[in-house]
Amino acid sequence: QVQLVESGGGLVQAGGSLRLSCAASVRTLTTYSMGWFRQAPGKEREFVATISWSGGSTAYGDSVKGRFTISRDTAKITVYLQMNSLKPEDTAVYYCAASAYGIATPRREMYNYWGQGTQVTVSS
Repeated sequence: QVQLVESGGGLVQAGGSLRLSCAASVRTLTTYSMGWFRQAPGKEREFVATISWSGGSTAYGDSVKGRFTISRDTAKITVYLQMNSLKPEDTAVYYCAASAYGIATPRREMYNYWGQGTQVTVSS
């Protein structure tokens, strides 16, 4: 049973920073690409960032480019999302996901496993 567990969410003022983590329960995910998505109340789940299995390729949603950075540890079973210059519109539940395709992809349907999500709230 593959589990992805997110942590690091919380309440922060606009302009502040948070670092989200996503830990995988099995080492087989070292060959998986990883992604972060978010969903605000009443909105569809939105692509945030993705990283390939090797860590050599990344991609970001337009709304977070230049502010967020995705990375993964050398063991490749933990992925991070460093979020800087946070805005109130970044408020959402953030989900970690893993894709067996191994490539950095923004497409939700290419992800096989999802975490339960962690709440990020940015106050103005």
